[in-house]
Amino acid sequence: MARFEMHNSEMATMGGETRADVFCDMGLMYATGRGCPINLVSAHKWLNIAAIKGCERAAELRADLTQTMSKTELAEALRSAREWMTMH
Repeated sequence: MARFEMHNSEMATMGGETRADVFCDMGLMYATGRGCPINLVSAHKWLNIAAIKGCERAAELRADLTQTMSKTELAEALRSAREWMTMH
């Protein structure tokens, strides 16, 4: 199985088009602690961005994750996703 590491969200662009599935993978990485500490805020942020970019799986995972987060965590995740979308 192929393995890839992303230390920067810029790696999620290929040919000028953003790949929603890469953002979904980033969300799963943070949600499960695969190669990094578990961070639900970051997980929600990347799943939210992937959902916005058209990944239906990310939208479902984001909804599930939302049920486990506090209102403060959710607000932070939404703010972070909004800031990222504004910058990119």
